Amino acid sequence: MIRVRIASLFIVLCSLFVGYSPLAAAAKVETTAASSAEAQAGKLNINAADVVAIQDRLIGIGEAKAKAIVQYREENGPFSSVDDLLEVKGIGVKTLDRNRDRLSVE
Repeated sequence: MIRVRIASLFIVLCSLFVGYSPLAAAAKVETTAASSAEAQAGKLNINAADVVAIQDRLIGIGEAKAKAIVQYREENGPFSSVDDLLEVKGIGVKTLDRNRDRLSVE
């Protein structure tokens, strides 16, 4: 009976060590880096997006505001920052804040 308990305890401890091994930690780091890269890749580049992409991917942006963003970009050049969207008529702080994580300028 004691041998069975000791063997069970040994198996549990071995599985804990395997779960916290350096290889497992390295795999978690790689997964986190991949997730971060995927998140960046999913952002909408406001310097390259067309009207349809803007209105489809952003919250609270319809056709009129999407056209205003593209028109502003064509008249004033590329956006240097996501915050430059505040210069576009019809885009306010709330709209920008709702979409900030979805946007990039690269």
